[in-house]
Amino acid sequence: MLSILAALFAGLIFGLGLILSGMGNPAKVLNFLDVFGTWDPSLALVMVGAIAVGLVAFTWAKRRKTALLGEPMQLPKATKIDTRLLLGSAMFGIGWGLAGFCPGPALMNLFTMHKEVVIFVVSMIVGMLLQQTWARK
Repeated sequence: MLSILAALFAGLIFGLGLILSGMGNPAKVLNFLDVFGTWDPSLALVMVGAIAVGLVAFTWAKRRKTALLGEPMQLPKATKIDTRLLLGSAMFGIGWGLAGFCPGPALMNLFTMHKEVVIFVVSMIVGMLLQQTWARK
């Protein structure tokens, strides 16, 4: 039960961060990516802040064997940059640039029930399922 409450609290903080940073607004994201048009560099500050928080958190986590709630620490072990990583990153970036959403903001905007958001989320889930099927082969 405590782990569920911790996950809920972490999700609420993440969602609040998305709202405060404007990442839930596709126009803000698309303007950030439109370097030769209506460029809005303010999202870069959000990214730098996220990198700083992640750097501190991962540095701290690497020194621990267990998480705060006592479960084994599970950190990514892969260090290789391969074709699979590059293709996945490219697909993520293309999807982000086309729709203005990445998974977190898309899920947050799902409650608006706008047609574009629903199509994005359904497509994202189908893509995840296809990737899992492909990875098992």
